[in-house]
Amino acid sequence: MGILLILLLVVVVLLLLLLLASVGQLTPDFYASTCPQLASIVAEQVYQAAQADPRMPASLVRLHFHDCFVNGCDGSVLLSGYEQLAGPNLNSIRGLNVIADIKAAVEQACPATVSCADILAIAARDSVVLASKPLCNPGWTVLLGRRDSLTASEEAANVGIPGPFLNVEQLNANFANVGLSPQDVVVLSGAHTFGKVHCSFFSDRLYNFNNTFRPDPTMDPAQVTLLRSVCPRIFPGLGGTVSLDQGTRFIFDNSFYQELQQNRGILQMDQELSRDPTTAVLVSQLAAPDSNFTTIFGQAMVKLGNVGVLTGARGEIRKICSQIN
Repeated sequence: MGILLILLLVVVVLLLLLLLASVGQLTPDFYASTCPQLASIVAEQVYQAAQADPRMPASLVRLHFHDCFVNGCDGSVLLSGYEQLAGPNLNSIRGLNVIADIKAAVEQACPATVSCADILAIAARDSVVLASKPLCNPGWTVLLGRRDSLTASEEAANVGIPGPFLNVEQLNANFANVGLSPQDVVVLSGAHTFGKVHCSFFSDRLYNFNNTFRPDPTMDPAQVTLLRSVCPRIFPGLGGTVSLDQGTRFIFDNSFYQELQQNRGILQMDQELSRDPTTAVLVSQLAAPDSNFTTIFGQAMVKLGNVGVLTGARGEIRKICSQIN
């Protein structure tokens, strides 16, 4: 074999290796050698944040959701401005400071190694584990190797993030845009089992459902009375926030689905999941006492976490999550 042919083969192999590196795949042990203490750092920081604010686990899961629905799970929601100014996020996303603190701790241990997108994905998993009572939910294996975006888009966030007023058909279409199924809609909506929502997103169901000047006749009357005590008829924007799952509030379990079956869903969007033929059967299954909700939820979160990721040479590893390098 001639020298030129050998050199040509070497060049081809190197190009193939570079190509594989640029498209990369997520793996559970991506930082095993470069940042072996990553898992313990994130877990401790999430625990401390939850001790200071019981709402924080739900907020971190929501932050991961809102990141992934806009051009993929690339940490773009963490960039100051842009997506943070979009309607679904403005004055409502929480946990940015927690991710910043985790990133600072990780940078101290493993400089310029771990992406903000990966930190957010791990924090979401740890939040679910922490909020599960008793602590018997092992969570899911987080696949790692994401890189951070160099851009963010307020417009894309306004279009991509599912709003609270969508019907089931619209919600299914929204999830389909990022490769998720109607089953994923139902399962991932289960994150509402420990989240909160402002009165302005459902007050019409309490006072003026479908412009009838009456409450939603399908909502449990006791629920209507309870929610009215928090949400005023006039200027609902002045009201407070309520738990989306009135059954177990800050606990991650399947109570959310049981509440839907009792017509106690807070958001109309959630309640319709128990009635629409494309989703009702699964809601019933997940509401059962022996439901394997936590396992199925973990599987759906892995699927969500694979949406539109940047790997290999694409994007960057931000030193500070709120700004590009």
